[in-house]
Amino acid sequence: LTRVISAGAPVTPAVQRRFLALLGPEAEIHSPYGATEALPVTSIGSREVLANPEPGICVGRAVPGVDLAVVPIVDDAPASMDGSSVPPGEVGEIVVRGPNVTSSYAEDPTATAAAKVRWDEAVAHRMGDLGYLDPGGRLWFCGRKAHRVLTAAGPLFTVPCEQVFNAHPAVFRTALVGVGPPGAQEPVLCVELERTARRQRPTAELLALGARHERTAAIRTVLYHRGFPVDIRHNAKIDRVALARWAARRRR
Repeated sequence: LTRVISAGAPVTPAVQRRFLALLGPEAEIHSPYGATEALPVTSIGSREVLANPEPGICVGRAVPGVDLAVVPIVDDAPASMDGSSVPPGEVGEIVVRGPNVTSSYAEDPTATAAAKVRWDEAVAHRMGDLGYLDPGGRLWFCGRKAHRVLTAAGPLFTVPCEQVFNAHPAVFRTALVGVGPPGAQEPVLCVELERTARRQRPTAELLALGARHERTAAIRTVLYHRGFPVDIRHNAKIDRVALARWAARRRR
C-alpha cells in the first residue's frame, strides 16, 4: 500500500503521522479538499504537511483547472463577485470556479441563490467554508462560516482554535461553540477526552495552552462532554448546533 486518500473532514498532522507509522516508507496520504458541489478543489500530500509542521490545517493548492479566491465574509447572498479578495493571511470565505463546479441545486432556487455567484462569465460556488491563503498560494482551512463564534471582541474561527487544545495528550477532540446572541457570544470549549483519560479534568492545563496564543486567549470556559454528537454516517463531522444547545443549557 503506497497511497491513501482521506476526505470528508480535516486530517490533522498528528493523525497522518500515526497512520504513516503503520505503512511502508514509500507510502503517502493524500488529503483532497472540496464539496459535493465542487470536488476536488485542492489537494496536499502528507510529505508536504509533515515537512512544514505549522499549526493549522493546510489543504494545499488548487488542482489544475480550478480557480479559488478568499473573499470577505458576508452572510447575505451577493449575485456576483465584486473582485475583492482578502490579502494573504486574512481569513475569508472560500469561493471556487471550474469545470467541476455545479451550476445550481435541482429545483431549489433559494439554495442556488445563496451559494452560487457569477465570477466573470462563469458560475462560482461559495463553499460556506472559511480559510486563508499563505504567501505560497496554499489554502488553510479554518472551519465552516456558520460555525464561527461571534464575540464582542470579534470572530473566533473553530479549526485554528481547536488545534491549540487538541495538542493536549488527554484530549480526543474539541469543539468551539458560541453561547448567546451573535456579536456577544461567549466562546465555550467543549472537550471530549481520550477513553483512558475520562476521569481527568485538565481545565487549568487547557486554559494555560489557550493563553499562549492570541487567537485562543479569550476562551475561558471549558465543558466536558462524554461523546460529541456526530453525523450518524461516520465519526468525524461534529453536530455543532446540537453541541451549542447542550453548552447553553450547561451555562444557565
